[in-house]
Amino acid sequence: MSIIAEFVIDADEFLLGGLIDEYPDLSVELERVIPAEERVVPYVWGHGDDLPAFEAGLERDPHVESFVVLDRLPESALYKIEWEEPAERLVVGITETDATILEAHGDDEWTFRIRFDDRAGLVAFNAHCLDHGITYRLSRVFALAERSKSPELYGLTEVQYETLAEATRRGYFKIPREVALAELAAEFDVSEQAVSERIRRANDRILEQVLVHQSHETATRD
Repeated sequence: MSIIAEFVIDADEFLLGGLIDEYPDLSVELERVIPAEERVVPYVWGHGDDLPAFEAGLERDPHVESFVVLDRLPESALYKIEWEEPAERLVVGITETDATILEAHGDDEWTFRIRFDDRAGLVAFNAHCLDHGITYRLSRVFALAERSKSPELYGLTEVQYETLAEATRRGYFKIPREVALAELAAEFDVSEQAVSERIRRANDRILEQVLVHQSHETATRD
């Protein structure tokens, strides 16, 4: 049975968090992590005015083997970062337990929501953190099957759920479109880019759950 764990960790408890903490005007989301030979490769979204300084910091960091800017928007960029092994122990722990990052964001403190295949994965992750002196504060743990109909049903954050629900209610996805992105941005008091990214991420997560995970579960049962 899949298990969802939510926890908070101080930025200085892991290298990526410590590096990002140097740039107070930078907002960051850890999108996903993949293993690559003996290294771990995080995909990171950066938002804000500190992106040039952040990139310069990545260049200087002795633990960063390389990084690539995959996408660049006016105020955001998507990075692929390769750390020297065994530098980033927290991310290594996530990959070694085959966990999936549903959400990870922060500044001086980071909030993680991670899905494990079963409770054994969570136990192994906790043991990894204890072995490497990583301290985190567990907020809650629950089984995927125990969730009621809520934003968490598809791994959405509250703000993603609210934005997507309002966009749908106002006719954003209808043809022709009944509400402009600027109107939604004004309603949530954020930029058009922020609203667009919330909608895109929410759609991606729902489609992943419905088209990928459910299809896989059906195929497995068959």
